[in-house]
Amino acid sequence: MADKTFPERYAALGAMMERLGGEIPATMGAFGQLHEAAAADGALSAKTKELIALGIAITVRCDGCIAYHVHDAMQAGASHAEIVETIGVAILMGGGPSVVYGTEALRALEQFEAAA
Repeated sequence: MADKTFPERYAALGAMMERLGGEIPATMGAFGQLHEAAAADGALSAKTKELIALGIAITVRCDGCIAYHVHDAMQAGASHAEIVETIGVAILMGGGPSVVYGTEALRALEQFEAAA
C-alpha cells in the first residue's frame, strides 16, 4: 500500500474520466451535473458535503473516491483536523475495514498537504 500516490491517482482518474466522457458524453455529462448540484453550497456547505463524501468513500472502500474527496475537501477549506475527524466517523460506521481505508485517507491527506 505504501506505493500509492494519491495526487497522481487524482490526476490519472481525472484524465480517465475525461476519456470516458468522450465515450459516453450523455452519461458523464449528467453525472457531472449531479455532482455539481449535490456538492454546491446549500443548507450544508460544500466543505461539509465533501467531508460526508469522504466518510462514505472510506466506508465503501473506494481508493479513487478517497483521492477525490480528500483533495476536494481540502480545496473547499477543510482542515487537517476536520478530515481526520471525518476518518474517525467513517471508522465508527464502517468498522475494521474502515480503519484500513481510513489509513489510506490519512496517507492521501498527508500527500496532498505535502504537494500544496
